Amino acid sequence: MITNPTDEIGARLAAISDNRTAVESLLGYADLPAPTVISRPEAVYVSVADADDLLPWLSLLGGVVHRAPTWSGLELWSLTTFTPPGNSGVRVPVRVSVSVPTGETVMHEIVSAVAA
Repeated sequence: MITNPTDEIGARLAAISDNRTAVESLLGYADLPAPTVISRPEAVYVSVADADDLLPWLSLLGGVVHRAPTWSGLELWSLTTFTPPGNSGVRVPVRVSVSVPTGETVMHEIVSAVAA
């Protein structure tokens, strides 16, 4: 079955818009750091400025922290979490990340949430 490319593009754009709206709604009532927000069909990606900025997200939404291997003196720390359910019951995946210089101290609460 051949699908209409316009329909696929429309569906992707709708998903991007819906995901962004869900995270913007969350940011409207929760004081979470979110200097950079990029919405995609599969998730919303938030980049924060400091490793400590992961903690408010983790405290409010829970989730799992992943730490990428060191590359060029930096580690990428990412929290994988979800928005609370919206009116439709859908929870939007959110990925909050920060680059941390190797050896920089990271709060115990964040280190404790790193996936084993």
